[in-house]
Amino acid sequence: MRESGLASLAMFYYDFREDEKKDLRGLLSSVLFQLCDQSNSYYDILSAFYSRHRDGAQSPSDDKLVLCFKELLSLPGQAPVYLIVDALDECSDESALSSPRAAVLALLEDLIALQLPNLRICVTSRPEADIKPVLEPLTFRSVSLHDERGQKEDIEKYIKSVVNTNRKMRRWKPEQRQLVIDVLTKQADGM
Repeated sequence: MRESGLASLAMFYYDFREDEKKDLRGLLSSVLFQLCDQSNSYYDILSAFYSRHRDGAQSPSDDKLVLCFKELLSLPGQAPVYLIVDALDECSDESALSSPRAAVLALLEDLIALQLPNLRICVTSRPEADIKPVLEPLTFRSVSLHDERGQKEDIEKYIKSVVNTNRKMRRWKPEQRQLVIDVLTKQADGM
């Protein structure tokens, strides 16, 4: 659909190990860049935004990036926009009041409240206490992999494979290897 111009797609994966993938700015910068490449209307908005910030010499605030993103999403007559945010739980949650994750959750709440007919949102995350209440309004379809039997079996198979093929672990007694498999499988909790 994206390649034929019938939809726009923007994906972002949170990764706590990468500075540019830990906060709202990273999400917005990436998503705006991706969407700019998919529609001339988006390009025009971002080009004007770039000009307003002295052709990139002045860094926009997060609030300005949010406004630009909302302006882009609110364009009339645009094809559906699919926004995929993966591993939201990896977004930093350092302090409860002003954490990067709280800012992303606030953006998601704002987008939900706008009820834009052309916006489709898919968010993946562990069910953290601060994330779950924000995502519940999005749950047209919710899938919990933590509770899936196949997920637990896959984790156990992977752990068995590692334990039984590792040179050092192969020297362990079978009951020691099984203890490691049992403990790690149980502690993995679907992850």
